[in-house]
Parts: sequence; structure tokens; C-alpha cells
Amino acid sequence: MADNKSPLLEVYLQEYQRLKDEQKARIGFRDNLLYVTLGLFGGILSFSLANNNYYAFLIIPWICLILGWTYLVNDEKITALGRYIRYTLVEKVKEEAGQGEIDSIFGWEIAHRSDNRRHRRKLQQLVVDELTFVVSGIAAIVAFWLLVSQVHWGIQVLCWAELVFLIFLGIEIVIYADLAKGR
Repeated sequence: MADNKSPLLEVYLQEYQRLKDEQKARIGFRDNLLYVTLGLFGGILSFSLANNNYYAFLIIPWICLILGWTYLVNDEKITALGRYIRYTLVEKVKEEAGQGEIDSIFGWEIAHRSDNRRHRRKLQQLVVDELTFVVSGIAAIVAFWLLVSQVHWGIQVLCWAELVFLIFLGIEIVIYADLAKGR
């Protein structure tokens, strides 16, 4: 039996495979950022508390900002890849395959977004992301202020800058949360 796939259809299917490979790599990287962040928190807290060096607490907000932003960018790219597959690539494949009436090609791309618990899971993930990358950074600043009585004005400026950046990150995490269900 001869393979009747058009060359363009073959290109689209290869594009799909490459997009899924990139998505898979980004998911692994993004998810590992949570573990790296928690490990760094533990190391810094251990050092700080063992040595009564509470200034080390001020490193935690920068970790939250850098790794949180990296997490957010990767999460957005994962979502964008899925959106491109669902809205653009599916239509190209349907057109090239001459199957415009098919409800869904690459059905998993829509099906996994349509289960009844998705919204709750996405809200829970939003809470975890905010706790990990925003609340923990703010808690480190508050702990620093409570543990250090005399703070140089330069350190005060640093703390306020960290706080503003963390609030900005928290807002961005909410904006990009992708709580939508379905397509």
C-alpha cells in the first residue's frame, strides 16, 4: 500500500513532533525549577540560621525573582505551543489532509484541557506558584526586618525594590495562569 501523504502534510506532522518535543523539554525544565528553588531556600536558610547572618535572607527574594520569572516564561511558552497546535497547526493539517469536517486532529491537545477538574488543578498550581515565588520572597524580607534591628538605608532601598519586583511577579503569574477550560 502506497503512502499517500502529501509532502506538506508530512512537514506539518514533523512540525507537530518538534513542537511536542520542545513542549516536553520546557515542561521538564519548568517543573525542576520548583525543586531547585526549594533546595536553594533550604541552603540559604540553613546557612543564615546557623551563622546568625540574617542578611542572607535578602538573597531569597532574588532567587524568587530570577527563577520565578524563568518559570513563568517557560510556562507561557508551553501554553503558547499548545495554543499554536490547537488553533493553527490543526487547521493546516485538516486542510492539507482534506478532512475539514473532522472535529479534532491531535485530540489530546483539547481533551486534556477539558476535564472537569482542570480549573481546580490550575488554581491549585497558581497558589503553589505564588507561594513558591512570591510569598516566600516576601516572607524572607519580613523575617529580615524582624530579625535585624539596625538596617542601613541602602539595604532598606534594596528591600523595597525586592518587594516591588515580587509584587510585579505575582501579578504576572496571575495574568499568565491560563485557567481556561476547553480549547
